[in-house]
Amino acid sequence: MTPADSPRPLPDVLAPGLSLVFCGINPGVRAALAGHHFEGRSNRFWRAVHLAGFTPEQLRPEDDRSFLQYGCGLTTAVARPTARADELSREEISAAAIEFEQKIEHYAPRYIAFLGKMALAAISGQRDIEWGLQSGTFGGARVWVLPNPSGLNRAFNLDALVSAYRELRLAIAASP
Repeated sequence: MTPADSPRPLPDVLAPGLSLVFCGINPGVRAALAGHHFEGRSNRFWRAVHLAGFTPEQLRPEDDRSFLQYGCGLTTAVARPTARADELSREEISAAAIEFEQKIEHYAPRYIAFLGKMALAAISGQRDIEWGLQSGTFGGARVWVLPNPSGLNRAFNLDALVSAYRELRLAIAASP
């Protein structure tokens, strides 16, 4: 696929003052072509957020805009769609960081959850990132790191994903 054939960036699902914005590294090609987040057949995001209690029913990718009614939004650190996140360089992620941080400041969510460690590591320059709540903020939001729900992430089965996502939901519910 040449750059001219590349799909358009995936539109954000954002609104001011959300409780939480989930942040993927970048859109998958399938999601960008469909125009909906977490479209891939093997992606476990919608199942994980439902089972963790963020939504009363499992949403479908084509219903991604309805995620806003639950106080949650969706964005990506890098706008360029790729088949695999490892097609992005650290430099490309770092270059997107300033604009991305300004976007988070503008929408002012309480939390931002990075799905995987790669984007936060490239943006922050940190190497040793743990799962869960981070000590700093990003764009004024508290930062949480969750396992990436991609089916390519074999290190976390669905139960482990749900447990990690539920921990975040409970932390948000307990925080002022």
